[in-house]
Amino acid sequence: MFRFAIYARLPFVPAPWAGLALVMTIVLSVFGVTSVLAQGSPARLNGAIEKLARGESIAGAIVYDFSLFGARQFATSDLDFVILDMEHQAMDFERLQTFLLGMTDRAAIAEQGSLAVRVPALVRIPTYGRDLDESIVKQVLDLGAFGVMFPAIETREQALQAVRSARYPPSKDATDLEPRGLRGNGNMPAAWAWGLSRPEYTRRADAWPADPEGELLLMLQVETMEGVRNLDEILSVPGIGVLFIGPNDLSYSLGVPSGAPEHEAAIQTILRACQSHDVPCAITVNSGNVAQRLREGFRVVSLGSGGLQVQMDDALQAAREEMQR
Repeated sequence: MFRFAIYARLPFVPAPWAGLALVMTIVLSVFGVTSVLAQGSPARLNGAIEKLARGESIAGAIVYDFSLFGARQFATSDLDFVILDMEHQAMDFERLQTFLLGMTDRAAIAEQGSLAVRVPALVRIPTYGRDLDESIVKQVLDLGAFGVMFPAIETREQALQAVRSARYPPSKDATDLEPRGLRGNGNMPAAWAWGLSRPEYTRRADAWPADPEGELLLMLQVETMEGVRNLDEILSVPGIGVLFIGPNDLSYSLGVPSGAPEHEAAIQTILRACQSHDVPCAITVNSGNVAQRLREGFRVVSLGSGGLQVQMDDALQAAREEMQR
């Protein structure tokens, strides 16, 4: 809470905080609480999960621009999600918080009459499965991320620890107890960013599909041959929303160029395992291969990124055309 109070006084933060406060006032006064919640059960907030739960495919991008301008561009884009990369660029929590608040699309909230987020922001953390740091997971979630990407998961134990780090300990009457959560309770910034009370945030900030109403999308990356060998055990862990292939590191692990027969065989092995366990499989794509990957059965594709470039737009258009078929 002390950290939250300091952030509220940073020179560049007040505008997003004030804007979000105004959004909450508009939503609750004009539309009313009942428009934020669906009849009988809460309306889904995470648009990417909503599509995956319906059996649809989704397209997003790993991005490196944490600016407010970047947030505005991505929030109003045709992407289904963005993954903010803190594995290969600076781990800057203050800039991350600014970006997450900047993703608030006030016009969309007013138009749809709900707090649903069409382009949820996830964060790829820097620590690999073999040295997972729970404190980093807690930080990015407490700031309002809608999910986490965990790099280089190689064993069932690492996958289990990843899911546990993102979940709260279960309540006494919970039915989805496993994997039992480890996340600490310090979620004021996240509850504010999502537009919920803290108790409601705590209830809804859980890993889908272990919790069918959970709003956190956990993407676990398999990018080494050790991970490929342990696929079935990894995929047996509840709470994995997406298994994401890291094709470049996978080629390094194999010691062959990307696209070599051994490399492609490993990719197809991962895809078949995901299909067998009914876990959506993801891979990075470009405009030349996105349609092929979707036809093969990949349900999540990540486009070239760094900004909303023409190259990424071309890949996104190709993805949408193939999804519509």
